Amino acid sequence: MPSPLYERYLRIQKRRQRLIWLVRLALLVAFLAVWELAARAGWVDSMLTSSPSQMWTSFRGQVSEGTVFHHLLVTTRETLVGIVVSMLVGMVVATLFWWSSFASKVLDPYMVVLNALPKVALGPIFFIWLGDRYSVYGMAVAISIVVTIIMIENGFKDISRTKLKLMESFGATKAQMLGMVLLPASVPHFIATLKVNVGLTLVGVIMGEFLSSKAGLGYLIIYGGQVFQMNLVMVSIAMLALLSVVLYGLVNVLERYARKRYHHEP
Repeated sequence: MPSPLYERYLRIQKRRQRLIWLVRLALLVAFLAVWELAARAGWVDSMLTSSPSQMWTSFRGQVSEGTVFHHLLVTTRETLVGIVVSMLVGMVVATLFWWSSFASKVLDPYMVVLNALPKVALGPIFFIWLGDRYSVYGMAVAISIVVTIIMIENGFKDISRTKLKLMESFGATKAQMLGMVLLPASVPHFIATLKVNVGLTLVGVIMGEFLSSKAGLGYLIIYGGQVFQMNLVMVSIAMLALLSVVLYGLVNVLERYARKRYHHEP
């Protein structure tokens, strides 16, 4: 049974968490209220900044036409594919670098250069190589893959060398050390990398849609700017923010599950 002092601590933490959520909600409501007031009072030009009420009207119109959810689905699919491909390829390459220190030292300068390279410069190349549809996936993976490799490789390096040396002294192979120690101990690093990957992949998807796509939230933003429909632009940005919150929330759920399983492992 938990002690009264510990129960009091838990109650304080729950009240603090509820207060945090209330303040977050209050800040959001206050921001929207000030924005709406500024547009109605003429402090800002609503044609340039839109307003929450105009965004809601535009959103309802797009829902009735059935267009906004189509574009949202396109962006979501592209983002999820980009995340999965980046994580899988990144884990494989990082594992190969851990397996062969020679390959890691040879290729490390190239990884640094690729990480510093402005990925938007690759957009025209992906468009020519992959076409207008698959170039978005190329941009998504290009932006996130190098960071994924670097973060996972650094996570591998942080694993205690004592455990690996102990297994090696008992005659364990590299494959056994990888499967029994390195990968299980790297679960927190995988989750941290996935959190970063969500944002980077979403940036890559939107950049790809800016350059070549005919559907998606990035396409709506570019189209709305071209025809000077700021309501459409703002609604697309709001949907993009909502998508990022949902994806990040899913990663947090996965993190709680992974931590629970990881801590219960013998």
